[in-house]
Amino acid sequence: MRTVVLYGRAGCCLCDDAREVLERVRAQAPFVLEERDIETDGALHAAYLERIPVVTIDGREEFELLVDEDEFTRRLLAPR
Repeated sequence: MRTVVLYGRAGCCLCDDAREVLERVRAQAPFVLEERDIETDGALHAAYLERIPVVTIDGREEFELLVDEDEFTRRLLAPR
């Protein structure tokens, strides 16, 4: 099963939008969803502050700032 990580922080409207997209897709194409709060880790904060939300699929950065639902689905379902 694929693993998707959403890097973001509380109070981030774009992060909330990305989470909604991920949850809609996950209802049709299951995957493990992990969320990482960049405020809890200095290295994550430095790496992602200006780019959140950032979404990875199996460790590979796929989206930042906005997540297109159709494109996310395509990348999620693409052969590894």
